[in-house]
Amino acid sequence: MPVQYKDYYEILGVPRSASESEIKKAFRKLAREYHPDVAKDKKRAEEKFKEVNEAYEVLGDPAKRKKYDELGANWKSGADFRPPPGWEGFSSGQTFRGRGGAGQEFEFHFGGTGFSDFFEQLFGSMGGRRGGFGRFTNFKEQGLAERGRDIEGDIMVTLEEATRGSVRTVNVRHTVGRSVKTETHQVKIPPGVTEGQRLRIAGRGEAGSGGGAAGDLYLRVRLARHPDFEVADHDLIYEAELAPWEAVLGTNLSVPTLDGRVNIRIPPGTQHGQKLRVRERGLPFRDGGHGDLMVIAKITVPAKLSEAEKKLWEQLARESKFNPRI
Repeated sequence: MPVQYKDYYEILGVPRSASESEIKKAFRKLAREYHPDVAKDKKRAEEKFKEVNEAYEVLGDPAKRKKYDELGANWKSGADFRPPPGWEGFSSGQTFRGRGGAGQEFEFHFGGTGFSDFFEQLFGSMGGRRGGFGRFTNFKEQGLAERGRDIEGDIMVTLEEATRGSVRTVNVRHTVGRSVKTETHQVKIPPGVTEGQRLRIAGRGEAGSGGGAAGDLYLRVRLARHPDFEVADHDLIYEAELAPWEAVLGTNLSVPTLDGRVNIRIPPGTQHGQKLRVRERGLPFRDGGHGDLMVIAKITVPAKLSEAEKKLWEQLARESKFNPRI
């Protein structure tokens, strides 16, 4: 079944030759603009945020970007798309197909998970990235009770949802032979979910045969990329850009958290790459407490200088006894 092609370069507004840093910069700019917590038109912002996140999920990962670039630059955004030959191992992430115990074809299709059909076709759960949709076992003899298979898909969860919890609406379309049925599920995302955690909806997988119980539906958590933070387990990592004099002399700095900004002290003599810990400002643990916010100092030098600034730097170079190579 064809899906609409997504031009991820166009979504981020960068050329296909863009560097990793240019892609990251473009993502951060758009993610801040369309973050649902700050945008006025929240519904539109939410869709754009997911689209931008998906684009960065691919272009921000060298392996996925290389695979995506193999499709070529001749596709048109919005045009029908079918994975070309050689993508068999990267297909059918959004749609799960198989045969039931009596040889009847069945199919499951997800909606509302935050990922487009195009992404799931190429990089979804059946794309070799995290294994397939459920376990495949040999069929039992016809007429014996058999439990239905589990099915599995990905769900994009923002860091704010992982912190506060939320309820999401997910649609699952079941196609068995010529019969089509769509189910809507309210999926509870509890505070403290982590990357790769599976949310279980009991009895909503493949129907059983011969009186056997239905399988379960699992949604695997994919934490959405954030414009300010990287995630390491339950810790958040923030790069704080410092002017050289701020690192040398120390300064007070306002840094973001998921619950508003906090002021921290940058001590004199802070080195590039030095980590400063802000306790209990990370993601929550399921059993209580929070991880930490790790602030990493990133010392940045000015790219351009006025004549007056240049003279001051030259004066500092003459008078300073500091030698980094000793």
